[in-house]
Amino acid sequence: MERIDRTGPGEQGAGPQGRGRERVAGAARPVPGGRPAPLAASFAYTAADEEKRRGVRRMKTTATGLLLLVALVYVLATWAKNAGVGGWPGFVAAAAEAGMVGALADWFAVTALFKRPLGLPIPHTAIIPTKKDQLGASLGSFVGENFLSGDVVRSRIHALGIGGRVGAWLAEPAHADRVTAELSTALRGALTVLRDSDVQAVVGEAITRRANAAEIAPGLGKMLEKIVADGGHRRVVDLICVRAHDWLVLHGDSVMNAVQGGAPGWTPRFVDKRVGERVYKELLRFVTEMRDMPGHPARAAIDTFLTDFAADLQTDEDTRARVERLKSEILGRAEVQEVIASAWSSVRTMIITAADDEQSELRLRARASLLTFGARLATDGRMQAKLEGWLEDAAVYVVTTYRAEITSLISDTVAGWDAAQTSKKIEAHIGRDLQFIRINGTVVGALAGLLIYTVSRALGA
Repeated sequence: MERIDRTGPGEQGAGPQGRGRERVAGAARPVPGGRPAPLAASFAYTAADEEKRRGVRRMKTTATGLLLLVALVYVLATWAKNAGVGGWPGFVAAAAEAGMVGALADWFAVTALFKRPLGLPIPHTAIIPTKKDQLGASLGSFVGENFLSGDVVRSRIHALGIGGRVGAWLAEPAHADRVTAELSTALRGALTVLRDSDVQAVVGEAITRRANAAEIAPGLGKMLEKIVADGGHRRVVDLICVRAHDWLVLHGDSVMNAVQGGAPGWTPRFVDKRVGERVYKELLRFVTEMRDMPGHPARAAIDTFLTDFAADLQTDEDTRARVERLKSEILGRAEVQEVIASAWSSVRTMIITAADDEQSELRLRARASLLTFGARLATDGRMQAKLEGWLEDAAVYVVTTYRAEITSLISDTVAGWDAAQTSKKIEAHIGRDLQFIRINGTVVGALAGLLIYTVSRALGA
């Protein structure tokens, strides 16, 4: 709708609120000798406001018409009384006279709220335009003292019973689906906004720092000791033996050629061949026996070696130092750092994909967790009390810590309003009810005048 407010951007606010700053492009900026002012928030005077002002004008006409009516009655009653008509003219004149007084007094009171009656510089008039800033400050103080106190906020939140309401709401499958969808959208948005390079750098640095800070040898030793004690390494030995036997069977010629190629040049070829065949057969027999005999001496030697190595990892300083140096060398390699950094891309893609898929394990588990949490929260009084206690503490902390900022929002906003437009808009909203004060004053004044005149006549008689 088209704005009816015609206050120009460079127009200076009327009254005291205009002192100490000037308006530029709808904002207030400090000038020498004035306090820093907030941004001006001028009213948008709408067609609905104008319609309300038309209602105010109709009520003004009614109240003024009633004043003119009692004035006319007073004139006629006084004329009749002076003309010698006895009885009723005195009562009517007294009632009309008191009605005029009441109407004029209330007209002055109502008018003095918004402007100076008849334009006269009467003290304590035009209260809203001239006292706008003080009213805003008083309103802010009132709100801070009576609405932003810790006791009021705590009692109000406690009375709401938020814990039970939230639990009952979350226990509904449709609501749990909605929350899950919103959380998925928020998670996807957050991951989309984050820059991969920044996250990768943080993740890589965190993993590297954590790995360098922790000594891994004792942990590896305990883990290896438990694996050997449980016989878990034997499956690895079995696998190696099977693979070694199969490889020897497939690559027998390569083994024999390698042995022959390492023989001295002065030995006959048939001797080299026989040696190669012998070495191959013994090697194949050794691997076959290791594969087929769980109690093979070589297996026992492996068990002993691993047991001793596990103990050295936990107690031998030299072994532990070597492991730490090896760890540092591995972590320092560019390839390892690239793998650590690129892990974020994989995790990010996996999470976004799961967040988009309504049937993904991530969303199904989140939904189930919400339903379980809601059902428990709806019935568990202790959990409700704990949740409400957290909310109360958080709300009390906010209102007590930022009370000045909250109340200053009220006072500074009111201080930024244009005085004339503020008065005009307030009158449009409450002026119609205020005109009833004038009407009531006329009626009550007339009744009071009639009563006083009657009592006076009775006492005089």
